[in-house]
Amino acid sequence: MSEDRHGAGAKFDDEDYPAYTMGRAAEMLEVTQPFLRSLEEAGLIDPARSAGGGGGGHRRYSRRQLRRAERARELIDQGTPVVAACRIITLEDQLAEHTGPPEPGAQS
Repeated sequence: MSEDRHGAGAKFDDEDYPAYTMGRAAEMLEVTQPFLRSLEEAGLIDPARSAGGGGGGHRRYSRRQLRRAERARELIDQGTPVVAACRIITLEDQLAEHTGPPEPGAQS
C-alpha cells in the first residue's frame, strides 16, 4: 500500500477531518441547512471551507462538529434557545477537558 493510502486511512479515524458536506450533515442529523448555519453564527461549530470559486467554497463538517450539532438539536428540541444551547455545550466541553473521560459503567 502506498504512503498516500495510509494517509487516507488516517482521515477515517480523525474526529476533526472535515468529511461531510452541509447537505449530508443536515441529512444525517435530520436538521435543515439553515439550522447548521445558525450554529455556525452562534459560534458552536466552525466548518472548514472547500476550495471553491468566488464564495469561499462549500462548508465541510467533521464528526466532532456533527456531535456538537446533534447535542444542540437535542437541547433546542427541549425548548432551550439556540444561544443558550451553544453556551451549555461549550461549558460541557470545557468541563470534560478538565475531568477526563467517564469511568466505564458510570452513569452520565
